[in-house]
Amino acid sequence: MNLQHLFAGTGDRTVRYALSGAGGGFARTLLAQTPRIGRLAPAVLCDRDVERLREMLVELGYDAGRLRVCDGPDEVARTVEEGSVALVADGALLSAAPWDILVEATGSPADGYAMARAALTAGRHVAMVSKEVDSVAGLHLADLARDHGVVYSTADGDQPANLIALVTWAELLGLDIVAIGKSSEYDLVFDPATGTVTQLDTTVPAPELAGLLTLGSDPRATLAARAAAVTALPTGATADYCEMAVVATNTGFRPDTERLHYPVARIAELADVYALREDGGLLHRAGAVDVFSALRLPDEASFAGGVFVVVRTGDPVTWETLRGKGHVVSRDGRYAAIYLPYHLMGVETPVSLLSAVLHGRPSGGTDPRAHAVLAGRARRDLPAGTVLEMGGHHHDVTGVQAVLLRDEDAPADTAPLYLAAHATLGRDVRAGELITLGDLADAHPELLRAWTSGRASRTTRSSDPHASR
Repeated sequence: MNLQHLFAGTGDRTVRYALSGAGGGFARTLLAQTPRIGRLAPAVLCDRDVERLREMLVELGYDAGRLRVCDGPDEVARTVEEGSVALVADGALLSAAPWDILVEATGSPADGYAMARAALTAGRHVAMVSKEVDSVAGLHLADLARDHGVVYSTADGDQPANLIALVTWAELLGLDIVAIGKSSEYDLVFDPATGTVTQLDTTVPAPELAGLLTLGSDPRATLAARAAAVTALPTGATADYCEMAVVATNTGFRPDTERLHYPVARIAELADVYALREDGGLLHRAGAVDVFSALRLPDEASFAGGVFVVVRTGDPVTWETLRGKGHVVSRDGRYAAIYLPYHLMGVETPVSLLSAVLHGRPSGGTDPRAHAVLAGRARRDLPAGTVLEMGGHHHDVTGVQAVLLRDEDAPADTAPLYLAAHATLGRDVRAGELITLGDLADAHPELLRAWTSGRASRTTRSSDPHASR
């Protein structure tokens, strides 16, 4: 979709947005891109450190004279009315001025939910960046959006929205999708000259990879050997599980295994890796959502946290023609991988904002359902009284392993991971056990109500049209 299509029939209207978590990395990429797009402007920006936020905006080229730190609703309203940008530390002040759409990017389950709920019930659109919020309250927020005639949407530039869009495109074309997913955040870069593998800023020896750069005659054995060679590096980020939960909710594709497969794979191998087991691949069943760790050499392009679909091929002549043009087709010709090797964070998000406000269209699914549950298993024995702290870059929950359960495999009292976050255990939980609602002594009441309400209205246990997946 180009700008002419986005603005067609909308006059000269400028779309104004509010942004929570405005001092974060995702927010910066959106704020950096906004001045390059006509008729899109920030109105109210919320972050706990407003002075640091102001410094960032000046660094990005915003006029310092039009940035005003505001402490009360009247000041916020007056600032926006004058055409300046209101900077606030309190999320309750977001609603004090008119704007069209909230970009929620705090990453805080409780705070993000409260801001999104307030926006939707006031008849304003929401673009949800905080997957932590969506994994608990997304179904309820979708209900609120429907009831108030506004859009609740994932945000272009984040992997969930990009993957949902790719799936929608593939389904529109009638492609027979077997698996969908993304690469993990950081590639595994193998240097044959040194026998080492690097992930971001960590380098470890992995000389075995030199003999494992092709799948060979037994792909599953090769993948197992690769995994063993890189055990010194972390895999399975909580953020990956959370993003795939959002994708499952919006597409109906669900995990093949609760810890996901996380194969160490090269891009050209994806069609072989994500084949069914009877065809030599990893999958026990079709309809899987998964994450892989991209293995590459230093001079090869990155997958860049991009997204993919793997489809069954149809006419063999068609797909051999496409193989000849460089497309990724499995060695037996039965599967093909189609992928987008990028996600540009907030640089892409303006498409979501303009589409929602000007055309009433979400970026991604239009009918989310309870297809999967982002849950947690205790990594060790956790005694009653333990506070399940959330922190770190990936918003891990201390002492808890994230898992993604198919809805039908999740006990009815399973606690969503980010409802458990910051809660206190009211009883002992043994290593390996799922955290349940009954284990939480002080679950956030509003989030709990959102979870139970959304599940009640959008369950798939008995009516899921994709239950065979």
